[in-house]
Amino acid sequence: MEKRWVLTSNCNDDTVKKITEQLNIDSSLARILVQRNICDYESAKDFFRPDLDHLHNSFLMKDMDVAIARIEQALNTHEKILIYGDYDVDGTTSVALAYSFFSQLTQNIEYYIPDRYLEGYGISTAGIDYANENGFSLIIALDCGIKSLDKIDYANTLGIDFIICDHHLPGDELPKAIAVLDPKRADCEYPFKELAGCGIGFKLAQAYAQKHHLPKESYLQYLDLVMVSIAADIVPVVGENRILAYYGIRKLNTNPCEGLRALMEVSGKTENYTITDVVFTLGPRINAAGRIDHAKHAVAMLLCQVDGNSLEQSELINLKNTERKTFDQDITREALALIGDSEILINKKTTVVFNENWHKGVIGIVASRLTEKYYRPTIVLTKSNGHVAGSCRSVAGFDLYEALSGCSHLLDQFGGHKFAAGLTMQQGNVNAFADKFEEIVSATITDELLTPMIKIDAEIELAQIDGKFYRVLAQMGPFGPENMAPIFVTHKVYLAQQAMAVGANHLKINIKQQNSSIFEAIGFGLAEFQNLLQPKVPFSVCYTIEENVWRDKKRLQLNIKGIKIS
Repeated sequence: MEKRWVLTSNCNDDTVKKITEQLNIDSSLARILVQRNICDYESAKDFFRPDLDHLHNSFLMKDMDVAIARIEQALNTHEKILIYGDYDVDGTTSVALAYSFFSQLTQNIEYYIPDRYLEGYGISTAGIDYANENGFSLIIALDCGIKSLDKIDYANTLGIDFIICDHHLPGDELPKAIAVLDPKRADCEYPFKELAGCGIGFKLAQAYAQKHHLPKESYLQYLDLVMVSIAADIVPVVGENRILAYYGIRKLNTNPCEGLRALMEVSGKTENYTITDVVFTLGPRINAAGRIDHAKHAVAMLLCQVDGNSLEQSELINLKNTERKTFDQDITREALALIGDSEILINKKTTVVFNENWHKGVIGIVASRLTEKYYRPTIVLTKSNGHVAGSCRSVAGFDLYEALSGCSHLLDQFGGHKFAAGLTMQQGNVNAFADKFEEIVSATITDELLTPMIKIDAEIELAQIDGKFYRVLAQMGPFGPENMAPIFVTHKVYLAQQAMAVGANHLKINIKQQNSSIFEAIGFGLAEFQNLLQPKVPFSVCYTIEENVWRDKKRLQLNIKGIKIS
């Protein structure tokens, strides 16, 4: 599929020149810094040298003082505390962090993860009933609860207090909990708004430690869990998140918690982790527990403290991930067969597929794969608990949530954001919904948005890439949303030797320019270019620069994102 190449150009040349001189770096790298609002020496210093002392005071968060006071009361009177969290990576890491921290202070504590299929997302009536039946008077909810108004009201009738630690956008009304910790609430003046759910849990632990003069290690020991949540929940890697991710990656690579260490071992990669590695290696394995079975297994693994059963727990999680892959591959294949070469590719602007026998736990992954292949708003539907459940994915720049709002009369419920959402409906509405969704999207989406875009940060020559260039570039990490690995474009490059197809569908080439060294390059999914690239015929490439480590040898490699032949 052809992609649009868009070169970022909004940049002040005088500021670029100043940063180039102040930092003594390549002007192309200085340009990228300025594009990311790093426009003076001090901001550059903070960017290149993340510092845990620059984390904000947790008590700046609205209701933090109330939350800590209620926890103190529970600890002093030996109340039973239930740590409650969502079943995804952010939720399970949040629960593992909060349970581990507060279990140092009391034995009257348990954790609870709702069953994805029996209870659904967020606070459940079943979870509150469990707390009531087992004598819990305080529930600390993480990564959920901000819109659970009726559930919190129900808990209040039972005399159960809630502390909500959430990072999702609140509705017009806040739940009537003892404390609601959410930087996105309108009356919260906390300086950083984009913490993950586990980040909120971290700030709760930090606040308690700060007030009670506990050593910093009492909460900093969980930085690897926070980093995993940041990576897997796709939150912006800027501000506090970048500081937490920076030190979390360092901890993962040097001294990970026992559960993550065991998971790294069974995954086959035990060192040199990046945020991308976490997203594609650890994240899916942790998620698989809740998708295929129950997320409590993921929490049990993350809570392993000694060698005891950590490997056993991680192997169980790895097995669930293998099962998830099988479901994922089978359902993707069936979905592609449903679509076939039909009119959906020619006349439609959306993809909506339904099979009542598909596994609900993986339809979100399948929706992502279909969106990647056909690049149009996509919804995958299946039967679940007597109704139809769907997972929705959008394309860059198109507001999926707004489109679903126009179909709300056909839905039982829906929720999410611009790029991803979930929904439920009656089976009898499936065809009408598919037609209405197509109608709304067709009327509002542009052809440009239906063409995938590669956002290019800078145009450079290959000769600019040397050891110093890469060292500065690497210090711009960890990379993630709003601080993505820079993509460069270079024109008029040539093959240094014949192009090769490797693996399933990948391209391996060596390229050069007239005054440059030869660079190895890999293009994943780009084997179609093998016979199109010919010696002495110039072409353009856009790529990221990475360090390839093989048998303890390191060398620079270009990761090609796109090719255009002159």
